[in-house]
Amino acid sequence: MWLFNSSIGKKLIMSLSGAFLVLFLLFHMSMNLVAAFSGEAYDAICEFLGANWYALAGTMVLALGVVVHFVYAFILTFQNRKARGNNAYEISKKPKTVEWASQNMLVLGLIVCVGLLLHLSQFWAHMQYAEIAGTEVNNVAGVADGAAWIQYYFNGWEYAWLNVCLYIVWLAALWFHLSHGVWSAMQTIGWNNKVWIDRWHCISVIIATVVIAGFMLVVLGYAFGLFPLCNAACCAAAC
Repeated sequence: MWLFNSSIGKKLIMSLSGAFLVLFLLFHMSMNLVAAFSGEAYDAICEFLGANWYALAGTMVLALGVVVHFVYAFILTFQNRKARGNNAYEISKKPKTVEWASQNMLVLGLIVCVGLLLHLSQFWAHMQYAEIAGTEVNNVAGVADGAAWIQYYFNGWEYAWLNVCLYIVWLAALWFHLSHGVWSAMQTIGWNNKVWIDRWHCISVIIATVVIAGFMLVVLGYAFGLFPLCNAACCAAAC
């Protein structure tokens, strides 16, 4: 079948899986922004999702999307290198039209993968997985204490500042990956006429900036003790 055997088909699969992951990032970023305003509201969202069947189904679909995207990224990268042969080792001047991100998508992808593993070990393992396993970690019980984990890893942990730096590097790599990836996906899908190709490039930068700015705001806000803006005491006083 051409979708799995041809280079165009593989690029289409990677583009569609990437578009799905971008939508998830927008959702996850929006969810995280709630933690900037109220830890209790964020915990309520985490509890609503938790280990319920729909959340577990969504997690499995998301995991499949990540695996498909990165597997096809590796396949296409090595396929392209094999096609270039010895030319891959020749030093030549890069054309001005080729972005730095497009030349380093595999490296950026690897940084994103390492950052994802870090994020899963610090949050998913202590929240949804902890609820599935019925365990408590560091006396913070299960999924209802999501805000406490954000506070801990970005402000209360012994290595919190190192963790913040690692997240900044991860999010910076993700910005470059998204800003090129969304635009490239639109090319693959076929929306690459002279009018829309520049527009999609601008839209890709906007999407990447909004997503990363949202994540970065929460990381730095908790790191500097600015968030959450409303705790249990001030919310009760306001009522």
